[in-house]
Amino acid sequence: MASSSCIITIDGPAGTGKSSVARLLSQRLGMDCLDTGSLYRAVSLLALESGTDPEDGPALAILAREVNLHFDWSQDPPAMQIGDRDVSSRIRDLDVSTMVSPVASQPELRAVLNEAQRMVAQRRPRLVTEGRDQGSVVFPDADVRFFLDADEEVRAQRRSLQMSRGGAKVDKDAIRSDIRRRDKSDRSRQAAPLVQPEGSILIDSTSLTLDEVVDRMAEEIDRITGRVWENS
Repeated sequence: MASSSCIITIDGPAGTGKSSVARLLSQRLGMDCLDTGSLYRAVSLLALESGTDPEDGPALAILAREVNLHFDWSQDPPAMQIGDRDVSSRIRDLDVSTMVSPVASQPELRAVLNEAQRMVAQRRPRLVTEGRDQGSVVFPDADVRFFLDADEEVRAQRRSLQMSRGGAKVDKDAIRSDIRRRDKSDRSRQAAPLVQPEGSILIDSTSLTLDEVVDRMAEEIDRITGRVWENS
């Protein structure tokens, strides 16, 4: 692949497999992968540990600025770090997940983390980035923008499997309820609500495997950019 910059965004609701798809796609294209949800989950964990109100935007913004919130890019996938602490597994627990939506709804925090994401893109300009507002707000001029969706029940099953593989205790009903609640919160929030970005490519992954989703995205990227994508 050429060394010039290229940004590919993948947006979509909880449980669609965005993180897994983004990681596989970035590996295929020889690009870096940014899981932006990890940033909001890390701040949610900080709020839990410090007793900070998840709806106190200014306080959350201060939390995000005061800690050394960063990714360890030497790991695959990159590990979410708070200082020297690897919180990649902890931030996937259900108590953190239930706090993410109110935390992520705060415009003061979003401004801080949006800037952090753009700084990552400056340092790592060949980037596949996934989240809720990557193609609509953070990188509206990205080379290729996708919106990944799936049926609610399928998303709940995928999230349950992800958590069980990580060794967490799984309550499928709680996970389904959490996904439904997060969908409502993400789509109705005032600050950067979850929407399909205008001009983005919709992919419904309900009946597709991870590899099939990645294949379809790679085909679209080739079609749109006209580049030959090879592993570095």
